[in-house]
This record gives sequence, structure tokens and C-alpha cells, in this order.
Amino acid sequence: MEKLTAHIISHSHWDREWYMPFEKHRYDLVKLIDRLLDLFQIDPRFKSFHLDGQTVLLEDYLEIRPERKQELMQAIQDKKIYIGPWYVLQDAFLTSSEANVRNLLYGLQDSKQYGVMTKLGYFPDTFGIYGQAPQLLKQAGIETAAFGRGVKPTGFNNTVGEMQSYESPFSEMNWLSPDGSSVLGILFANWYSNGNEIPVGEDAKLFWDKKLNDVQKYASTPHLLFMNGCDHQPVQKDIGEAIEKAKELYPNIQFVHSNFDDYIEAIHEHLPENLQSIHGELRNQRTDGWSTLVNTASARIYLKQMNQECQSLLEKAAEPLSVMAYSLGFEYPRHYLRYAWKTLMQNHPHDSICGCSVDEVHREMVTRFEKAKQTTEMIIDDKTAEIAANIHTNYFNHAENSVPLVVFNASGKKRNKVITKVIEFEKIYFEDMPYEQIPDYLQTKPLPKLNITDSNGIVQLSEIKDKGVKFGYDLPDDGFRKAYFAKIIEVQFMAKDLPGLGYSTYYVTDVKMGDHTTERNILTSDRELENEFLHIEIHDNGSYTLTYKETGKVYHQLGIYENTGDIGNEYMFKKTQDDSLTTEQLAANITVIENNPLRAAVEIVHNWEIPKCAAESFEKEKLKLTWHKNRSSGRSDETTVIQIRTRLALDKKAKGPHIKALINNSAKDHRIRVLYPTNLHSSHHYADSIFEVVKRNNQPEIDWENPNFDHHQQAFISVSDENQGLTIGNKGLNEYEVLPEKNTIAVTILRSVSELGDWGVFPTPEAQCLGENTAEWTIIPHVGNVVTSQMAQQMYEYQTPLIVVQTDSHDGDLPKAKSFLQWQGQSLALTSVKLAEESNDIMTRWFNTSDKNVNLTATFEDTSSHFHSNIVEEKYNVHEGNEIRKTVKPYEIITLGWGMEKRRER
Repeated sequence: MEKLTAHIISHSHWDREWYMPFEKHRYDLVKLIDRLLDLFQIDPRFKSFHLDGQTVLLEDYLEIRPERKQELMQAIQDKKIYIGPWYVLQDAFLTSSEANVRNLLYGLQDSKQYGVMTKLGYFPDTFGIYGQAPQLLKQAGIETAAFGRGVKPTGFNNTVGEMQSYESPFSEMNWLSPDGSSVLGILFANWYSNGNEIPVGEDAKLFWDKKLNDVQKYASTPHLLFMNGCDHQPVQKDIGEAIEKAKELYPNIQFVHSNFDDYIEAIHEHLPENLQSIHGELRNQRTDGWSTLVNTASARIYLKQMNQECQSLLEKAAEPLSVMAYSLGFEYPRHYLRYAWKTLMQNHPHDSICGCSVDEVHREMVTRFEKAKQTTEMIIDDKTAEIAANIHTNYFNHAENSVPLVVFNASGKKRNKVITKVIEFEKIYFEDMPYEQIPDYLQTKPLPKLNITDSNGIVQLSEIKDKGVKFGYDLPDDGFRKAYFAKIIEVQFMAKDLPGLGYSTYYVTDVKMGDHTTERNILTSDRELENEFLHIEIHDNGSYTLTYKETGKVYHQLGIYENTGDIGNEYMFKKTQDDSLTTEQLAANITVIENNPLRAAVEIVHNWEIPKCAAESFEKEKLKLTWHKNRSSGRSDETTVIQIRTRLALDKKAKGPHIKALINNSAKDHRIRVLYPTNLHSSHHYADSIFEVVKRNNQPEIDWENPNFDHHQQAFISVSDENQGLTIGNKGLNEYEVLPEKNTIAVTILRSVSELGDWGVFPTPEAQCLGENTAEWTIIPHVGNVVTSQMAQQMYEYQTPLIVVQTDSHDGDLPKAKSFLQWQGQSLALTSVKLAEESNDIMTRWFNTSDKNVNLTATFEDTSSHFHSNIVEEKYNVHEGNEIRKTVKPYEIITLGWGMEKRRER
């Protein structure tokens, strides 16, 4: 038998922000790295340090200590400090598919600047991991992943728990993605602090007797892993002395100050043939369900909503629009896109986007979201203006009042969408009239009769409203700012067959004789909305019945709200002892707020009396650090009235209503969900995850004890019996549950909690989310399941913004409508169109949502060559021509590239 080797890896798990705000944690980070660099100089026994797998820490340090950059770089190149592969240690489920790729891409890019990186998919404290992680890692050339959560045997406080069965008997296992990609998975079975604070004195024997036994219990090889560090742990300076002491005590065991590169190489040489294989998602499904941390998906929902908006603007607008403009000869704003992404990703660490930190942390996150959004919006404005300036927008008869509108659709698929846009119909600059006279002049000037036409001059169904006068200004590229007042109007029209990854031009123009089109209104009575796909009837309690016309399937009592007391924390929901409340017996005030042939909207108002907060005993339980599972408080007798204003809107051509709820929250310690009973018989459901439409069981494993069985989602949750289906799409609502009764989909729209939780008493009053909150979602019935019906694509489009730009009439070399990328592929989802990070090649990415081979055909305009790639944008199999034909395997993530031999000159 080979001699045991104890690999001791020094590290510190560095949450950038958590129980202290970022700058306070950074103060200690700078101390840590300073001490490390000094220690390397004075103690040759201190071999190396693992810098937690995230390169953002280098930026954080060097912003304060730029004078030590060369010293830091040398330590990395000498393999004393190990970095990468991530930019941040993100939460895997609450960040988008492309955000997970960018995190790896920018982390690898940063690592290359220093010359050395660790080829390890490092997930030490991630709150569950998506099932496609092995495929992403393999495409990046990473063969091993290390993680602390998601697989038994870790339990409460990360101690080893005993069970009837484990998902893996070893801390080493094969981890497979749905497509079959496999990496070696290393579970921190005794947590990433199992070698923390190793003693050098008389208690060393007691320490090592226990630690060696704990690790051997799960190790499949003679190489034992001891992680010397923990959260924000200062470096153990005397680790060399501690290792010498261990060698004296255990002469038959080899103790080494190690690193992950050496440790991984060693275990690969000794892995047994009978390693267990685990498949797909790592979500602690074989646990009692009390430590999954899944309810971080509903903590501070406002953060998730801001994140979803920023991600969508970057992925589905700024990047593809920048590619369109680049193909026309304009600059690709790679530097600004990188800045926007990195600013956004600084909100993606697991204690940040999860909403499980102190209030100061999340206040700073709001500012970062705003910075990322502002930057992204400027990119969008710039690129759409460049493209629009080159479109031939002159109207057919050069009508005097003709205002061109360019509608950009970056989703990659044709779309039909009702557009609502406020435009400047007429503007007068301060230099042309005394500014104090302009508002009255514009206000009193009558608005001519107007309509909307498409680029062929065909009149479109539209609604146009005078919205008054507003102040504005231009910022010319070659001159001083120019202020003006403008007469503004709101135009609403149906944009039909918008080209995928392209644009169409529409016109606001004078009404001519016969230039009008009329259709019946969508609201057929005060309580009924109807278009060609749906009929919706609203009831006295604010719920609604939805009839799917294609099949006649009727869904009853949709949209009832449920309220439950919550005595958990930012990490985990814990229901109070009281019964849940619903709006089923509560009368609603129902008002029509819009009704025309394009759109109808009804406002449903609930004034709902609920308990004001948890009972007084809850404060005592928190002070005693009572674990959430064991809390027993109820809700207070004192009540308050919360108001929920629900706007239900149905558009022409829409396959489901759009719903927006405005919640004036005056209560604490509670959760609100919206309920959708499907009455569909199925033991499973589908949810959008990271590069996967994942199939999950409605009921948990036998080991599960938590009465709640909540899950993460990205764009949607869907229940079907394979004949009929109901899918709920969302904007930043990441938590749901499928309830056994009627297979009801319950989507969390607000959660109010009072503390961080975890290891201390950290009040978080702002996590109560008092005041105004919003939530947006859509409901679409369909035939078959969410994949076979192509409904997944509809839900991705729901999160994809259309960009409408007002321009002027001018000549141009671009047609009035154009698609840059044409592609076909049933069940494929397009996730990215961008330029490569280190070349000027156009990169596109899809994933196969189905379990079948799919034929992809794709053509990118004005390109001269194409090639296959991967998520790290390597280039291989280069061919001439701009058409690609490719068979995409089940669940495969595929990246394809195009090269331009010559671009237009600007």
C-alpha cells in the first residue's frame, strides 16, 4: 500500500462583501496579500497560496497597492500564488448562461496577463451548481472541478452527516453533464476549512488524529486534501513549522505544503476504477432540505430584477447591436463592453446576487447595477445611431411630417410585437426662438392626423396620443450642446415579422384619404379580454380563467396570491406555525385602463389585511441563534393593509398576457407568491437553467424533510402532461415551487426577512423590502411540453428587449429592413452574438434544449469564412464561405464563428 500523503493547501475563501461591506473586507484583503508577499521572501518553507479562484481580487488589491504589481506578478509566475479561472466566485443559478461564460472568459483572460492559472473549476461555496458545468469546463480545457455543496455528505454547519446512502461514497467522483461531458469532481466532504489553523504544539496529535480519520473516511486515493484556511482567514504564517511537527508525529505519512495542480495530478494517478458517477445539477437533493440555501433566489428580489435587466441589455442588445455596427465598418466597443460586464459581475458573487449580506453591501450593488446599465445604454444608443444613420430612411413621397422609427430585434428570430414609443414629433431649439415662448407655442399647435406605415408604405394598426411638451438637448460630436423643447407623442403599433438579428423601419406620417385600418378592441367586456389565441375572464376576487383557443383547454382560478409568515433568513425560508392566507375570498377593485385593437389592460387592486410582522418571540429566537429549522414563532396579532395593484395586459398577436404587480409592502417577515393551478397530471416539470431546460421531479427524494421544495429558475417554469402545457415566464423572479395540489405553479414575487442568518446576529432591515416593489411575468398555454412546443424560445424573447430609435429622413446604403444572421434549428436557443475577445471574429452560440440531434443552418451576412469554436473562443475547422451546416447533439452547447475578409470603410 502506498504511503499516505497529506496535501495541505493554504488559502482564504474571500467573499468580497458579506457580513461587512466591500471596502471593509478589502482592507483585510490588502493586509492578507501584503503579508503573503512578505512571507514568500522570509520563509522558504511557505511554498504557495491559492487565491480563491477569482481574479477580481487582483484588481481589488492593485487598486490600493499598484506599486507591488511587479512583485505580485512574479509570485504568480513563480507558482507561489495560484489564480483563476473565474473573474468572481459567482452564484451559478442566479446569473445567466452567458454571465457564467463571461465570468470564465474574463477570468482566463486576466490570468493570461499574469502568465499562469490553475486549471480547476473552483466552486468552494457555490449554493448549488448547474448541470451543464462539466460541459463548460471541458470546453475551456478544464478537467477537474472542486465544490463544497450540492452532493452529500455535507450537512448542517458543513459537518459530515450519516445517511442510508450517499450520492458518492468518495469525495472524488465523475460528474457528467446532460450531453455526456465528464470531469473529475472533488467534494470538500469536510469543508474547505478542514485543515484550518493547524497547531504546532502539544495539541497537534489530537488535531491530526481526528482530521486524518475524517478525510480518509471519504478519500478514494492515498492523497488526502487539507484546506488550510476559511472565510477571510489570515494566512497561517507558521504553516512550515506545523508541517514539520506533523512529520515528527506521523513518520509514515508524507506531509507537504501543496497546491491544486500537484494534488490533482497525484489523485489522477491513483483513482480507483469504481468511482461513482453523478449526473447533472448539484442541488443537495439527497439531504434533509434545510441547508440548500435555495431561498436566496427570493431574498431582495429587486436585485435579481436589476441583474436580469442588465444581463438582457448586454447579451440581447449591446453585444449583437455592436456586431451589426462592426460589420458595417464601425468600431466594436470591446473596452466598454468589458467594463460593463466586469462591473455587473462584481454583483455576481454568491453573497452578493443572492441578497444574503448586510444592507450596506446591497446598497452598493444598486449603484453598480446602475453603472453597468448606464454604460450599456450608451453603447446601445451609439450603435443604433450608427446603423440608423446608414439606413435609407427617406419616405416614398417625402411627406413633410414623416418621422422614421427603426425597430431593432436582436433576438435572432422573427417577432411580432406591439411597440409603444414616445417620440419627439417636433422640436424647436433655444437658438431659433426665445426659450420661454417655445412650450406655449408647441402646446397650442394642433397635432395633425397621423398614422404608422411600414417600410412598404402599408398602413399599420396604430394608436397615437399627444403627450405634451418636454425639454431635451443634443450633444453634437463636433460642437457645444444644443437645448430645445419638443412636442412629444406616444405611438403604439404592431411590428410584424421583425427580422431576427436585424431591424425594420416604420414611419409616423400624415393620414391620407383611405389611409386607416380598424379592428375590434381586445377587451370584449369590462372583465373579458380576447385575441386570436386566448380568451381571459377576470373574476370578482381578481383571479382569472384562461381559455386556450387552439385546444379549448381551460385553466381556472389563475393569479390568486398567497401570503405566508417567514421566520427564516436571507438564506432559507421557514414558514410560521400559522396558516397561509390567500386572496381567494378577497374582493378586488377591477378597472379598465386601456382598450384598443392593439392592447387591452385591466387593473386589479387588492387591499389585503395581513399580520404586520412575526410574533415577539421571533426576536428571542434570533438572538439565541436558533437555527431556522427549529424556530417556532407565529405571526403577530397586529395587522396592516398591503396593496397589490396588478396590471393584466393582453396584446394583439400575444400568446399570453403580460402581468405586472405593484406591491406596496407595509408588512415584515412574510412571503407572497402568485399561484397557477395547472390541473395537469405529471410527476415532473421543466425549468430554464444554465444552458439547459432542466427536467425536475415535482416531489423530493425520500431523505427530504423540509415541507417546502423550492427551486431556482432563469426565464421560465413549465408544467405539462405532454399533450397540454402551461408555462410561466418571468423577469427576475428566480424562485418557484410546484405544489402537489393541482400541480400548482407557485412563483415568489416578494419575500421580506429581517436578518442575514448563518453564523451570527446580523440585522438586515432593508431586506424586509418595505415600500414599493414590482414583479413582472407572463403566462402562456401551449400544446406539448415547453421544448417540443418551441415555447422556450417564446420565453427567451420575453426577456429580450426591442430597441426603437427615432431618426430623420436621409439617404443611405442599407435597406429599410435587414437581417444580419439567418438561422434555422428546431429546439435550439441562441444565447450570444459578439466579437471574440482577442480577435475580430464574430462569435455566435446556441444550445440544444432537447434530447435529440438538431440540424443547424446559419448564415451571417457579409462574412467570408466560418469556423467551429468553444466557450473560450478557440478557432478550429476553418472553411471558406458564410454558411454553416452543423448537427447539434442533444443538450450540446455550440459556438460558431465567422470571419470578415474586408469590412466597409467609415
